[in-house]
Amino acid sequence: MCGQYVHLNGRLVAADEAMIKVSDAGFLHGASSFTTMRAHNGVVFRLASHLSRLLGTVELLGLRTDATPETLTEAVGELLSANALGDARLRITLTPGSIDGDAPTVVITADAMPKYPTGWYTEGISVSITELRQSPGDIACGRKTGCYFPRVLAMRTAAAKKAQEALWFTPAGHLAEACFCNVFLVSGGEVLTPPLDTPVLDGILRGVVMELCETLEVKCSDAGALLGRDLLEADEVFLTSSCSGIRPVVRVEDHEIADGAVGPIATRIMTAYEELLEAECPPE
Repeated sequence: MCGQYVHLNGRLVAADEAMIKVSDAGFLHGASSFTTMRAHNGVVFRLASHLSRLLGTVELLGLRTDATPETLTEAVGELLSANALGDARLRITLTPGSIDGDAPTVVITADAMPKYPTGWYTEGISVSITELRQSPGDIACGRKTGCYFPRVLAMRTAAAKKAQEALWFTPAGHLAEACFCNVFLVSGGEVLTPPLDTPVLDGILRGVVMELCETLEVKCSDAGALLGRDLLEADEVFLTSSCSGIRPVVRVEDHEIADGAVGPIATRIMTAYEELLEAECPPE
């Protein structure tokens, strides 16, 4: 569900009147890149980082676009204002447009920030493990593209198991990420996360957590591959994403993580993140 207006190709359009061509390559072939962001107090958290990653993916994949950081920043502000949103979830999608060579497509949507269950953060969540694999040879892996349907399927399977997310491994058995989140482990007081070349998404909140660990003087590393046993033997596990934030994991399939409670390091990082969010996105 999106707000009353969307930003489509440089102008505000009523959401129920917005249209793209059926020949758009994003629609036909998944030839698109996107980013999903959180606005707090009317300010998008780490907007510049989101735009840098988005446009970097577009360049890597060779997708035509006329979008720039400046035009996207202006459009995001216009859309938040038009929809009268302070706390919001936004998505920018860029496609090369029609396969006939028309102008590229730029779509920005914004809706009110979802009210996630409080228990996700105070009691933790459960995750499953998908049988699908994250392949280092797939150029779409580790990037936000229109080719996300396998992740939707994995989430359906997770939901059928009453889990809130699903973890992916590589064919070599290395822990990668969740369907829509990065994953962190805590072992012996050290925070660990899979390296980017696993491959995993260079998540904006992933980077923020690594910054916060340095501030909190908690050792943090993404230097080595992580295996299934590292996951099951971890003292704490948590997931990160821009909109759902930092969610502690207390159960993987039928396995309880440590004592099944939200751990102290995840709690410290969650608190530090909320403080950072307020500092970088203050009320007007």
